[in-house]
Amino acid sequence: MRILLSVLLLFWASAAGAQTAIKFTSDWRIEGPSTFFLVPIYKGYFKEEGLDVRFDIGTGSAAAIQRIASGAYDIGSGDMSALIEYYGNNPGAQAMQAVYQLYESNPGAVFFWKKLNVKTPKDLEGKRIATSVFDAVYRAFPLVLAANNMQEGGVKFMVGDPQIKETLMAKGEADGLLAFYATGLLNLRARGVNLNEVAHFKLADLGVRNMYGNAILVSTRLIKENPKVVQGFVRAFNKGFKEVVQNPEAAIQYAKMREPLVDEKLELERLRFALEDINNAAHREAGYGTIRRDKLERQIEDVNRAFKLKTKPSADAIVNASFLPPAAERR
Repeated sequence: MRILLSVLLLFWASAAGAQTAIKFTSDWRIEGPSTFFLVPIYKGYFKEEGLDVRFDIGTGSAAAIQRIASGAYDIGSGDMSALIEYYGNNPGAQAMQAVYQLYESNPGAVFFWKKLNVKTPKDLEGKRIATSVFDAVYRAFPLVLAANNMQEGGVKFMVGDPQIKETLMAKGEADGLLAFYATGLLNLRARGVNLNEVAHFKLADLGVRNMYGNAILVSTRLIKENPKVVQGFVRAFNKGFKEVVQNPEAAIQYAKMREPLVDEKLELERLRFALEDINNAAHREAGYGTIRRDKLERQIEDVNRAFKLKTKPSADAIVNASFLPPAAERR
């Protein structure tokens, strides 16, 4: 019996040791959309692929790109425009590639008080708008300026702690804020703001269209050294991702498991907002994760023009679609 027990313990230790450690950086704190990654972690889908995924919260989509570029993280969730900007301003860089598209469009918005009588994008000039340096909407704002012939510096950005943007607006210390639509809307309400007193522009209302949002980004080092690990990660993620799309009510419990202070009702509402963008006709037809080359090339062109990049990156440098499961498995 002792020999058998020893053999079993050795087997279990060996199996545990076979797990490949993956450091994953989210783009933000634990919220409803975090379940896209938490479901395959807690349900063991990554472990089935031989992966031990450590999930760390983030401080913004652009910050996730910096974390991966530094080598501190293997995989993360980050904004495509920010990735294009990174490559354009770092000629020759080969830090990471997008392997699975999450959001069909950038879900960003600018919120402001109705009493300010903002009717057009140019009316935002002179207003105090709270944001943070790594916020994906803030990083994309040069696109808004270019689309509306607005002057750089016309909007008075209050760049600070991402955790207090909504608080600054709620207290009247800011005229508005930049945030993902669902995040800003629900966080303002949670801080006691009467949403009937708030208006907003989505990025599409500001002339920023056909822009992919967050994608799964993988370090080029991992792609080259261990492509099977990347393929396993994407396969496991896709399995969990579809479950979240199909049953968000069941998925939200995993956000609560990771962060006990999460308001499940609030985060389920936030998740449903996110799914409105994700579960659209384009994704359903082509399959989740698909990145259409024509749309990406238009985005590269727009970012290059608005940001005045050092060089215009190629779509091939930014995207690697070779790890996507068959389309039938992504519908």
